[in-house]
Amino acid sequence: MPFERTERNISTLTSQISAGEIRLPEIQRGYVWKPTQVAKLIESLYRGYPTGYLLFWRADAPPRTLSFDTGSTPGQPVVQPLYLLDGQQRLTALHRVLNDHPEAQVVFNVATEEFKNQTNATAADPRWVKVCNVTKPEPGLYGMADEIYPAAGGLGKDEIHRRLSRLHAIREREYYMEVLSGFPYDEIAQIFVRVNSGGRSLRTTDLAMATLSANWPGIVAKLESEAEHWAEQGFWHIDAMFLARALTGAVLGRGLSQWSHARLATATHEDLEHGWRTVRRGLRHLVPLLKNNLKISQSDLLPSMLVLLPLIVFLGERPDEPLEKETSNGILYWLLVATIRARYSSATDTKLGQDIPAAQSANPVRSLLANLGIVGTRVEVTVRDLAGRGSNSPYFLLSFLTCQANNAHDWWYGTTIVPGGADGQQLEHHHIHPRATLAGYAVAEVNDLANLAFISAKANKKISDRSPAVYFPDLGEDELTAHLIPLDTTLRAASGYRNFLAARRQLLATAMTGLLDGLRPSWLATEPVRETDPLAGCELHLTCYESAWDMAKIVAAANREGARWSGILTVPDLESSLNDAGEGLDSDVEIGGTSVPVHLNGEDVQIQFGPFEVTGIVAEWKELLDRTRVDARPLSQCPAVSAEPWDGETIQFPVTSID
Repeated sequence: MPFERTERNISTLTSQISAGEIRLPEIQRGYVWKPTQVAKLIESLYRGYPTGYLLFWRADAPPRTLSFDTGSTPGQPVVQPLYLLDGQQRLTALHRVLNDHPEAQVVFNVATEEFKNQTNATAADPRWVKVCNVTKPEPGLYGMADEIYPAAGGLGKDEIHRRLSRLHAIREREYYMEVLSGFPYDEIAQIFVRVNSGGRSLRTTDLAMATLSANWPGIVAKLESEAEHWAEQGFWHIDAMFLARALTGAVLGRGLSQWSHARLATATHEDLEHGWRTVRRGLRHLVPLLKNNLKISQSDLLPSMLVLLPLIVFLGERPDEPLEKETSNGILYWLLVATIRARYSSATDTKLGQDIPAAQSANPVRSLLANLGIVGTRVEVTVRDLAGRGSNSPYFLLSFLTCQANNAHDWWYGTTIVPGGADGQQLEHHHIHPRATLAGYAVAEVNDLANLAFISAKANKKISDRSPAVYFPDLGEDELTAHLIPLDTTLRAASGYRNFLAARRQLLATAMTGLLDGLRPSWLATEPVRETDPLAGCELHLTCYESAWDMAKIVAAANREGARWSGILTVPDLESSLNDAGEGLDSDVEIGGTSVPVHLNGEDVQIQFGPFEVTGIVAEWKELLDRTRVDARPLSQCPAVSAEPWDGETIQFPVTSID
């Protein structure tokens, strides 16, 4: 096959994008770089660092294409276009910067040679210049140097001009290019998948999207159109990637893996058409059930969207006949129990490989419940199950649903609690005992699930940091009991806070069990045998300590059935490991003086914290890290922790259950 090697400079490449001479084949994913990544790319070019190579395809027949996310419409090419296979993020970022895109306002400090994104402070400081102004074809660098000189802190005009010239020269920085020709589209898709799955990998959903696009041209437009339909209904998480995962499940009967891509590549158009009909029909039956029967009106209430996949397949493939109440209740019962048990927090592909075939079986509801191990048992939520849980716990959903079912209303507007809203009616989770009144209590205790109520932003603001002892008398008893808040007045002072948590956990646990009982199919055994949550009695808390002069640290504290473990790790070490995981690379992180492997299992990242094998996708880990840093304490308060390696057995612990 012809294989061309050449080089082109950045100015030429970005001009070719504008002219429509470089295009994106449909197999590409969207533009995902953050502004900080763009600034780092420009800095790397300025300093002469390597920034990779580019891979193109010269097609015999024009394939379907996507648009570059540059904010401009490409022209009609006068030469045969090249289709970009590897390097989209870099070229899009460069086009944005050089053409003054509003989301790529990278600026350069001539005095410090630092790059960052434009802020009000940099806009007012003459030492900071916009990169796009310097990289124009004829920027007038001498005049620019004259303007900067008075504020440059003693830096000479010649040196200012030299630095500006060096930045201007990145226009001429050349990229090494490889151009493939003579390959058919399906083979190009396989090359794309291989290029992006070795070393620095795409997510399995990205690879599935590429495989689907190669095997069924036009599928990306179908997925995006369907995603827009559900976004308008408040289910934003039913995006193109989720739909690609659902389509894979409908066609193959399991989740995503490297195995999936090979099988998808051989699926017939009839298989894909049937799978797509299943997904669309399943969603049109499932979402109304969630909205009307569970009052889940937005997808962001769901801790995990994966629990929807088996139900989409079941409802999409069932005969066109009325859905019996026992069946509809049964699938919602399964959804809630699968959620609180974090069904897909680990071994996701394996479990979907069990649940999707169960959903396609002759007795789907029974088979799904059997996979959870709850046939013949009664799922009972206990106080012990709720201990140590917070807003990131899967029980948070049940807490909201039980309050909603208990006719809870907002404490300002008097409206039923529903997600969304605007102008002060936006629903928030409010600390019943405000943080300001709980000095001396641990952050995890303050943020305990039992201390959270669902009220509007305006009501939350009006309460501010007042103690329940002060603002509860303004509320009627009915308003408190609807939110499952105990009425005992001795629990309203900070001194009785732990007793308050215990009392409210009991009310919540009873209400949650009642909610589940109301959905539990009657054909399940009625004996009150409790199915124990495997994480009952298990807690893992992360507390961050930061300062301006030393690296931030995290103290991890675990409690498993009374057996305690703790260890210290640094934030940069964890961030680096998560970045490696995001690129598909195994690594390690030092916890308590011991090097702990960071394993990848499909999209799951697994790190051992003492008795727990904590698992979750990279986005969930990074969200946890961001949340932990928001509540950071001074580094001077960081305790001395003498951790010993955990030598007992470990159990799976979802990263989404850490508070």
